Amino acid sequence: MFSSKLAASAAALTLMATGAATAPAAALSPAAPPAPVVRPSGEHVLDVDYQVQETGYWCGPAATRIALSARGIYRSQADLAAELGTHTGGTDWIGQVTRVLSGHVGWYETKEMPADPPTQEQKDLLWNDIVLDIDNGYPVVANIVAPPGNQPPGYPPDQTIYHYFTVIGYNDVDRTVLIADPASFGGNQIYWLTFDQLASLIPPKGYSA
Repeated sequence: MFSSKLAASAAALTLMATGAATAPAAALSPAAPPAPVVRPSGEHVLDVDYQVQETGYWCGPAATRIALSARGIYRSQADLAAELGTHTGGTDWIGQVTRVLSGHVGWYETKEMPADPPTQEQKDLLWNDIVLDIDNGYPVVANIVAPPGNQPPGYPPDQTIYHYFTVIGYNDVDRTVLIADPASFGGNQIYWLTFDQLASLIPPKGYSA
């Protein structure tokens, strides 16, 4: 399951060490999607098919669907809810998302972030995972906890929100990340967050990358 990702990681390390690009092994996928669009401002963004979650507890299925759409796979939220084991209380663990993503395209691993606030090592790993995944055409799905005072745009300010959303891009100039958020709180569907805020939202949960 991890061979293509290890090859990509090795290629990235070779590029950093020698300045010469090494082609990564082909990813496990029914189709090879185009590389992320690199814009002059430093933005690297994947094309996805965005959907708002269809129920109040289908953020996991919706975030998983958004991620799969970048690979040319279009499953219904209902089908993914069944695959994930989502119930009326939501999707219990990020590992369920990893299992479903891996079942469709390989590549993905579960990364836990139990320390709150996260350690510098955990933050460095998260950033490296985002860059590696986006550059290879794979969004990252994050399980977050957003309490009052530390919330993405539009979130209910007096509630702690337990949620899943999808990272579909990054900017390596200002270290921001592009979020596709199936909740659409206040109509905020696709927006930029600082990387530091994303890193503060994930603990004590985790992400699929």
